[in-house]
Amino acid sequence: MWKRTVNGEVLHFYLAGINNQNFLMRDRETGSWWQQITGKAIYGPLQGATLEPVLSDELTYGEWKNEFPSGLVLAPVPKYTKEYDSNWESDVAKLPVVISFPGTDVKSRDVVIGLTMNGAARAYPWETFARQSPVLDRVNGVPLLLVLGPDRKSFRVFVSRIDGRDAEFFLQAGSPGWALFDSTTASAWNFQGCAVSGPAQGKCLEPVYALKDYWFDWRNYHPDTTIYKR
Repeated sequence: MWKRTVNGEVLHFYLAGINNQNFLMRDRETGSWWQQITGKAIYGPLQGATLEPVLSDELTYGEWKNEFPSGLVLAPVPKYTKEYDSNWESDVAKLPVVISFPGTDVKSRDVVIGLTMNGAARAYPWETFARQSPVLDRVNGVPLLLVLGPDRKSFRVFVSRIDGRDAEFFLQAGSPGWALFDSTTASAWNFQGCAVSGPAQGKCLEPVYALKDYWFDWRNYHPDTTIYKR
């Protein structure tokens, strides 16, 4: 998700093409071409410009509705409803990839969580992450917490610090409901990264932008990425 204001001008985008199964956008104001995954203009008058990212979540509808019961949902445009492909993800997954990067244990179509921290990129294979959640890691010196939601499908990433101090988090086995606990203050934290009880109550962790993507796509745009292995 990106802000669409560049140099003070609000741009209007439309789907212009597909490159390596990743769509290309074009803005109506300048005719520049933009990459979906990086937000960078790769051709046209604005070539070299980059859209500003907006923090967003990868949540199931059920999890989102639970957190925001009064939230609004973008409705389909009636005249285009018949053109929507309800099986798009499964259909695309059957297509051969145009590029591949052999030499790792991660397969081209494996799903990863990708993130960058101060210029360093790392990919977390989804199966490894889901099996180990919560995952504690450090990228370019920044302590990170990756956690799978109560629905076992949604995920979020946070900087693992409380009041500027590194902290470790764990899910307490057998506790009622869903709650994270930190080893520093023994406070309970919800999936939104906020302490709901204990000495840290009212504090919230800093969220980190992360992308759920196919390995071949993430690797293509982040050639120096490392892979989480633990």
